[in-house]
Amino acid sequence: MKYILYARKSTEEDDRQVLSIEAQLVELQEYAAKEKLEIVASFQEAKTAKEPGRIKFAEMLSLIERGKADGIISWHPDRLARNSVDGGKIIHLVDRGLIRSLKFPTFWFDVTPQGLFMLNIAFGQSKYFVDNLRENVKRGLRQKIRNGVWPGWAPVGYLNNAKTRGIDVDSEKATKVKKLFEMYATGAYTLHSLANWCKEHNLRGNLGKEIALSNVQSILQNIFYIGLMKYGGEIHEGQHEPLISKKLFDTCQEVMAKRGRVHELHKNDFAFLGLLKCASCGCSITAEQQKGHNYYRCTKKKGLCQEKHYLREEALTEQIKSFLQKVSLSSQDTEKVLAALDSEQDKAREDVQSEVSVLKEQLASVEAKLQKLLDIYLADALSTEEYAAKKQSLLSQKMSLSEKITDFETKGLSWLEPAREFVKSLNQATNLLSSPDPTAMTTFLKNIGSNHILRNREFVFTPKIEYELVAERSVANQNSLTFPVWCVG
Repeated sequence: MKYILYARKSTEEDDRQVLSIEAQLVELQEYAAKEKLEIVASFQEAKTAKEPGRIKFAEMLSLIERGKADGIISWHPDRLARNSVDGGKIIHLVDRGLIRSLKFPTFWFDVTPQGLFMLNIAFGQSKYFVDNLRENVKRGLRQKIRNGVWPGWAPVGYLNNAKTRGIDVDSEKATKVKKLFEMYATGAYTLHSLANWCKEHNLRGNLGKEIALSNVQSILQNIFYIGLMKYGGEIHEGQHEPLISKKLFDTCQEVMAKRGRVHELHKNDFAFLGLLKCASCGCSITAEQQKGHNYYRCTKKKGLCQEKHYLREEALTEQIKSFLQKVSLSSQDTEKVLAALDSEQDKAREDVQSEVSVLKEQLASVEAKLQKLLDIYLADALSTEEYAAKKQSLLSQKMSLSEKITDFETKGLSWLEPAREFVKSLNQATNLLSSPDPTAMTTFLKNIGSNHILRNREFVFTPKIEYELVAERSVANQNSLTFPVWCVG
C-alpha cells in the first residue's frame, strides 16, 4: 500500500506556527518508519482548512484518483479538513475504494462502517471548532464596537494601541489628514491634486504605502474621522478622538457629490455646466460642442430669449479667472483677518447661554429617542435594516447638536466658523488659477455663491447671503484690508 504524507499549518505567516510543519513531518516520518509504511509523496501546506480551495490538498486527491497512492498519513483528521466540502471528498474517496487506508498517530481509523462513522464525527468536530471559534470572535468584535472601540486596523491619522487595545491619534499624520479635508472642502482641489499633495508632504498609509487617488476618496468619505464607526452596516459612536468636525465632513461630501453629478451626467465634461442661469429668462445655461470647441448658451426652455447666444468656453474661463484674481486674499491678509475673527470670540461668548440651553434640550431628546429605538428593536418591533437606518439618522443629529453646543460654548456666535472658512476659501482661490481641472472652479464658485448668471456673454457672480454677512462683519473688524466689491455691497 502506498501512502501520501500530508502536513498543514493554519497560517501563511512565517513568524506564526513556525515549528508546526517541521514538528508534524518529524512525527509522521517516525510513525511511518515504525509502522513500515511506504511513502510515495509528501505535501506541505500553510493555509487554513476552514474553507475549500487548498492547492496542495487538491493535488494530493488528484494523485489518489489517478491511482498513484491509496492511503494518507496525517497528524489528525483536522489537518485534512475543517469544512464539510473537503471532509466529504475524503469520505467519498473512501466509499469508492480509492482511499484504502488513513493513518493518524493521534486518531484510530479503519475502513469499516464504524470507522467511517468515527471519521465523520472527527471531521464534524473539526468544523464545529471552526464555526464556534468564528462566532466567539464575532461576538467579541460586536462587544468591542458596542463599547466604542474600533476592532480593526486604524485608518491613516490614527494608530492601534497594542497596550490599551484602543485607537490613538497619530500626532505626525493627523494634522496632514485634517489638512486634506480642509483643502478639499474649499472646492479648489481635486482628488488627483490631493493625491499629489500627499506625495509631496510624505503622507503615507499606516503600512508605508503611498496614498493613491482612490485612497484619498476613501479618507474623505470615512465617518471615522468625525468620531463615528460603521460596522456591519450599522453606525456606532466611537471613543476615539475626532480629527475633524461633522460640518467640515459634510461640506466635503457636498463637494464630492456636486463633482460626481457633473462627471456622471455629462460625457463631454463641460467644465461649467450646471453653474449658470440666463439673466433674461432664468433658464439654465447649457453647453454643446461645435468644431472642437465648447460653447455655452441659454436652453430657451421658457420660449424666446433676448440674451446673446454662444459664449466660448475659453472666453468664459478667462472671465472666471479674472474674477478669482479679484476675490483672492493674500496669505498675509488672510492671517490678519483670521486674527481679527479670533478676537471676536471673547465678545461672542457672552450671548450664547440661552442658545446652548435649547440645544442641550434637543440633544437630550435625541438621546431619549435612541434609547427608545433600541427598546423597540429589542422587542422585535423593527427589522435590523429599519433599526440601522433610524439609528444612523439619530446619531447624525446627535453629532450635529453636540458640535453646535461645543461651537457655541467655545467659539461664541455661530457666524465665526463660517467666517473662517470663507476667508480661507478666498485665500485658496489663487490655487484655482493654475489647477489643471477647470471643474474645480465650478465647485468653488458654487460653494461661496449661488444663482450665478450669464448676461450679455458676461459672467456675473452672486454671493451667498451668509457670506455677504460674514464679509460685512469681517470688513467692519479689519477696515485696513481690501475686500472684493461684492463682499461689502
